[in-house]
Amino acid sequence: MPNPKRRHSKKRTSTRRAHDHLKTPSIAKCPHCHEPKLAHRACPHCGYYKGRAVVDTEA
Repeated sequence: MPNPKRRHSKKRTSTRRAHDHLKTPSIAKCPHCHEPKLAHRACPHCGYYKGRAVVDTEA
């Protein structure tokens, strides 16, 4: 197994890790009830997705 001959510098390590941060989720507005929801998912408030009721949200 090959092993590194020298250690990587702090700059090289942090440059590689520059894209490892968390991204904020994209929030869309539900066209049916106008509540915020995650994109490409059924609305947790009204249960609609693409104009159809797909989830029963009544308790």
